[in-house]
Amino acid sequence: MLSAALAETQISFEALRDREFSRLDAQDHAYLDYAGSALYGDSQLRAHQAMLSEGIFGNPHSDSGPSRTSTAIIVASRRRVLQFLDADESTHDVCFTANTSAAIKLVAESYPFGADSTFLLSADNHNSVNGIREYARRAGARVRYIPLDDELRLQDAEGIIESEPNGGLLAFPAQSNFSGVWHPLGLVAKAKSRGFDVLLDLAAYVPSRAFSLRQCPADFVAMSFYKLFGYPTGVGALLARREALAKLGRPWFAGGTVLFASVAADTHFLRSRHEAFEDGTPDFLGIAGLDAGFDLLAEAGMDRLSAHVAALTRMLIEQLRALRHRNGAPLVKIYGPANTIDRGGTVAFNVCDRDGVPMPYTLVETRARQAGVSLRGGCFCNPGASESAFGLDPTRVGDCLADLGATFTPERFAACTGTAVGAVRASAGLANNRDDIQRAVDVVASFDS
Repeated sequence: MLSAALAETQISFEALRDREFSRLDAQDHAYLDYAGSALYGDSQLRAHQAMLSEGIFGNPHSDSGPSRTSTAIIVASRRRVLQFLDADESTHDVCFTANTSAAIKLVAESYPFGADSTFLLSADNHNSVNGIREYARRAGARVRYIPLDDELRLQDAEGIIESEPNGGLLAFPAQSNFSGVWHPLGLVAKAKSRGFDVLLDLAAYVPSRAFSLRQCPADFVAMSFYKLFGYPTGVGALLARREALAKLGRPWFAGGTVLFASVAADTHFLRSRHEAFEDGTPDFLGIAGLDAGFDLLAEAGMDRLSAHVAALTRMLIEQLRALRHRNGAPLVKIYGPANTIDRGGTVAFNVCDRDGVPMPYTLVETRARQAGVSLRGGCFCNPGASESAFGLDPTRVGDCLADLGATFTPERFAACTGTAVGAVRASAGLANNRDDIQRAVDVVASFDS
């Protein structure tokens, strides 16, 4: 239940769009690529510009007055991030990174994989998570994937977790960046009871849905702030339980991460907690811009934002499913759930010809761009979800990739596998309205034949 004070500060989404995102209507643009990046609001730019123009900020690794000002901003920003994810300041740390991928790499390169451990991950994962398998295999760990069902949901995840005797690291996204599916957060507690540490990718989930680390005891969560509110684009974070962070063994050291380092004595001593994981000078001016983004989300209200995105997603799915060719054949094939149950505001689909054959996604992407509608085409750096969605045979995939090697292109791969590869993705967020959805549907409907 919202407090009366907070409810009074919240603004209608129509008024918010007029105030913060008027450039969309001024340029007659429908932006539906929130899974790629959120849009920044005008108030964020004004607040950050005012802070920069009025302040004097130094490198936080110094002790001057301007440096202390930067340090204070970073400390306050850590607290704001912990608050946003409902994390206890006494049990969790925030490590600022460049983005979600950099946060995931901190865990990947430092996790104590061994021959008696397993790296367990969902087939639905961004490549930043898939890449962890290279570190795991190098250390002799077993790598195992949890498969997906016809709706691109995890299949028998609990049973697979239960079958692993020695634990290790489990990694999966709270929300798929391909299909929008919400994967069960209850798997976190289940995996931890079986001796796993858990890395949760929050990049696609938290831009429009509240998340609590008190309720979901993940050991590590990774996120990018441009996915939340568009600006700044060079700051992400790894949030970690302190006992989990202490398990990580950093493979190198850098400026800012050590209490001391010596060339003569050939030794170094890492700092504790988050300071050991923030290499070099943090993006202190970028971090200073986070507060205004969090303020914008707070004004919108996360519960209201979730309902807003769900309503737009429902409209999109229902209208896409209703589209037909003149012969009655469906015009669109949706990958993942064809409803709004346990899914977020990301919808992946292909436009099909009257025989049900998917058209190249580039045709749809091009026509949308010409109509002033931003969609995304491709596989979205998520090969596992893509391969499951398109029904690709693993053996055939392996053979084709081995043959193509450096000559790989999506077109050659599709020709080799005999299956069209790639989809169109529409994803809604804070700035969107029903007119945006209708414009995207009209682009798709224009392929009717």
